[in-house]
Amino acid sequence: MAAFTPLRGVKAAIVDLDGTMLDTVLDIHAAINLMRADLDLGPLPAMQIRDMIGKGAEQLVRDVLATDYDGAGVEQRFQGCFDAFQRHYHTCNGNHATPYPDVASGLQALLDDGLRLACVTNKPIALARPLLEQKGLAHFFEVIYGGDSLPKKKPHPMPLLQVCQDFALAPRDVVAIGDSSNDAQAARAAGCPVLTVPYGYNHGESIHETDSDGIVDTLLHAAKLIRLHNQATN
Repeated sequence: MAAFTPLRGVKAAIVDLDGTMLDTVLDIHAAINLMRADLDLGPLPAMQIRDMIGKGAEQLVRDVLATDYDGAGVEQRFQGCFDAFQRHYHTCNGNHATPYPDVASGLQALLDDGLRLACVTNKPIALARPLLEQKGLAHFFEVIYGGDSLPKKKPHPMPLLQVCQDFALAPRDVVAIGDSSNDAQAARAAGCPVLTVPYGYNHGESIHETDSDGIVDTLLHAAKLIRLHNQATN
């Protein structure tokens, strides 16, 4: 009997945005420090912000506030600060973001191999879609879902299952590619195979401790790995 291979027969890929396709930490850093300036707080360094990214914007704002306030103080200020962060992020969106190596070539290789592509991110859709368009990546995707596109967002499996439904594919035939435990947990809950990249944001934790079906250096590496497994079925 042939060994079970999670990537065998994959027909589509769900790709995360921040930390997977684009390095957006400097955009986020700028927006966070503008939010802090509204509170007359000093700026935080980019690397400190980077280690807080990976669990969604709400958790990021709470973690940033927790550097200056206790739990009650965080909750008292959270909503106003979250709204301010979102407002500032709209002005910063894409200003400093850069694609990681081999993103466009990796997405094109996946398309060339007949895979259908969706982008699922926890970034609000009003930020995600313009950012993908600005960086010349939106055209690769049939479907783009932001964190507010559906009632639930990652790590809940709902966005991934919605893509499977959109593509009329079983979850086992749709691989998720991301940079954080949020992506892996959503994929596992949905029943999708999952690949992770080591260069993104995972709330300061090593991606090697995340349950996935493999770590790929780039999206082009992911495309080559999927092709290799698919060819093994022929």
